[in-house]
Amino acid sequence: QVHLVESGGGLVQPGDSLTLSCAASGRFSRVNTMGWYRQSPGKQRELVASMTTFGITNYGDSVKGRFTISRDNAKNLVYLQMNSLEPEDTAAYYCNLKSGGMNIWGEGTLVTVSS
Repeated sequence: QVHLVESGGGLVQPGDSLTLSCAASGRFSRVNTMGWYRQSPGKQRELVASMTTFGITNYGDSVKGRFTISRDNAKNLVYLQMNSLEPEDTAAYYCNLKSGGMNIWGEGTLVTVSS
């Protein structure tokens, strides 16, 4: 079974930076898309950023210019560098892996941005 484990969440102040990490384990194709989604109370889960094995990225409009996704294909790791964090970024952040018909989610890591 494919397993995703997020780490790096925590409490930060507005304007701070934070980096999330996601480690993937198990059997899955090396051709895939990994990314980050987030969900806060009262809102639907939304795309934050995603990246294919080949480096094609997509970002949610609200994080463009502030967040950067990266990945280490050899180590099956994906990162999310978050800069200039705002209270609106407060959410549970979920790592995601898509490959063929496979759609796997991590359990999430909480990011709280508050003064």
